[in-house]
Amino acid sequence: MKFILLAALSFAIAGCNQSQKSESDASDSGKKLVVGATMLSMQNEFIVNVSDEMEAKSKELGVELITVDAERSALKQVEQVESFIAQGVDAIIMNPCEVEASSPAVKLAMDANIPIINVNSETSAKPTAFVGSDDTESARIAMKYLVEKLGGKGNVLIMHGFMGQAAQLKRDNGAKEILKANPGMKLLAEQTGKWDRAKAMSLMENWIQSFGPKINAVFAHNDEMGMGAVKALEAAGLKDKVIVISIDAIPDALQSVKKGSLNATIFQNAQEQGGKAIETAVKAAKKEAFEKEVLIPFQLVTKENVGEYMK
Repeated sequence: MKFILLAALSFAIAGCNQSQKSESDASDSGKKLVVGATMLSMQNEFIVNVSDEMEAKSKELGVELITVDAERSALKQVEQVESFIAQGVDAIIMNPCEVEASSPAVKLAMDANIPIINVNSETSAKPTAFVGSDDTESARIAMKYLVEKLGGKGNVLIMHGFMGQAAQLKRDNGAKEILKANPGMKLLAEQTGKWDRAKAMSLMENWIQSFGPKINAVFAHNDEMGMGAVKALEAAGLKDKVIVISIDAIPDALQSVKKGSLNATIFQNAQEQGGKAIETAVKAAKKEAFEKEVLIPFQLVTKENVGEYMK
């Protein structure tokens, strides 16, 4: 009888321990993943669109997302990544401020064995994965459009994004490539508008003072600057003589294309970039298979097809 009671007691304790272990395992497996995201600037509409989609995808996947604004400062961005590492996040998403100056953040994350995914823009340091689009190709599309509209002959102005950022460098390379292949296309001037509408408007006003009727076209590296250029040209009564194209296809730009003010924009899929960035971060954190490079194509948007891109 004593033996039977001891055996029964031992079985009960083992069962209880096993039950507790199962509950603990379930709790561990159900732990919410935490992803830290540092974004170039939450004053930029396209970046906000990417961030919004990241938030939506995180909720869908049951992931906690902590988003911070680097405010265009690579130094601040590196500090933000250091903070994420200290917090022990499961993965980091970075929308880099600069190719070189944001690179130390990649190394810090990799050294801490935390996956880091670059979204929309690149760094010279190689991250765990990259999700974005080929910025060189976007500029090729834009400049080919201008070549076609001007019959291969005309004077072009180029508004650069924030100097040193991957998108600025690659869009510059793509534009120069097409200009070189079309000697009838002359570059009148180029300068940064820092991705900003007001700065671009002021820059365009200066160019109108300098070049006036010589201006045939403007290629702006993003829609914010494209819209600034359009406003200055309209105020000067020159818009009907100057073709303006920009990149991103933000809602303002699409409305402007529909109205006939902005001639064209290049659609960059913020929703795809944001969603894929979160998906990739989650897979990397869980040590599941993931693509190391996810490239989402650009598309030309004109008055003829703008309706397809409007919500």
